[in-house]
This record gives sequence, structure tokens and C-alpha cells, in this order.
Amino acid sequence: MATGGFCKLPDGRVVVALNLPRPTAADPAHGVRVLVHAHNRARALTRLRNLGLRAVYLRGNAAPPTPDEITAVLHHPDGLIWRTAPDLRVAPTAPELWRPIRALLRPAAA
Repeated sequence: MATGGFCKLPDGRVVVALNLPRPTAADPAHGVRVLVHAHNRARALTRLRNLGLRAVYLRGNAAPPTPDEITAVLHHPDGLIWRTAPDLRVAPTAPELWRPIRALLRPAAA
């Protein structure tokens, strides 16, 4: 089950944040946090679906983007970034850098 949320910006656009299971991880606890900047929630989800993430839905606002996450996605030219979702079961470590979505969808090197 994916959790996520959104934040409406003063200009009317939105930033959508989703926690998704990582496609290549054997352990379902390892997921990714994806951020999308778009005109509205429907367009944000359409951007993800057009990249091949077909079963992406946003129900509720349980995990909205933090101010730091909003800043990160607004400053990225594509407006679509991801990083490994933090594991809340272990002690916090240094945060991972945000990556462009192409790095997530690229096939793994053999």
C-alpha cells in the first residue's frame, strides 16, 4: 500500500509525494519516496503513469511533502525526483540525495 500526500502551492500548482515499493527490491520494506511538481494532483499522477508506474494512486494526505522536499522538487528542472524512503525502524542517518526519475527507471547494469 502506497502512502503519500500533497501540498498546494500559492500559485495553484501542487507537489505530490508518494512512498512506493522499490521495483527491484526483494524486501518490501525498502521503498522509494517520489516527488512530482505539476499543475494539479491528476496531472502529477498522470506523469508517473506515463513513465510506466501504472498502479499509482493518491488516497488521502497521510504523508504530505515536507518543506525541504518541496524546495528540492521546485529546484529540479524535471520536477520529478526520488530517493530511498527512510526506514523508520532504524536510527536516522544522513539523508540520501535526490535523484532524477530516470535513475530509478533505468535498467540495472549487469
